[in-house]
Amino acid sequence: MKRVINGVSLEVVSGNIIAQPDLTAIVNAANAQLQPGGGVAGAIHQAAGPDLAIECEKLAPIAPGAAVLTSGHRLPNRYVIHCLGPVYGVHEPAAEILRNCYTNALNIAEHKEIDSIGFPAISTGIFGYPPEDAAEVAFKAVMAAIPTLRHVKCIRFVLYSARDLKVNEAVLSLLLSEARRR
Repeated sequence: MKRVINGVSLEVVSGNIIAQPDLTAIVNAANAQLQPGGGVAGAIHQAAGPDLAIECEKLAPIAPGAAVLTSGHRLPNRYVIHCLGPVYGVHEPAAEILRNCYTNALNIAEHKEIDSIGFPAISTGIFGYPPEDAAEVAFKAVMAAIPTLRHVKCIRFVLYSARDLKVNEAVLSLLLSEARRR
């Protein structure tokens, strides 16, 4: 699914976040220490190589909702933006913290004049955030930021599972439909 809003391509695709060679930056659903773990963080660290963990040591720990930038190392992407999403039911207000992840990542991308960025479904894995609710927060944050973006021209949501892809496409379609009615 692809929509162009104010000159920014907003895409929802099935795939692996580490297999997006056409994106300048990808987002890591990080842990507070910015170290390898499971899921997205483990895949990104494994593909980037050990130098990513060494670079991350100097930036950790980060708070929920925060975002920091590193090199992509052995990834095909120039940068990795690491975001710590909320653990659902633990970090409150969860929606605000999750929204901050997307807003802060886009702010970093704009500041570094990054033209394209890929997001995973932050906090929906082991952190337990309900996928439908997380998608709504994510798309609302991104859609609110789009009118302010000058450098970012492509925002891609890369969903690993067919279920997550279906959920995200449905949520985005609903939000776009509501926006057209206003």
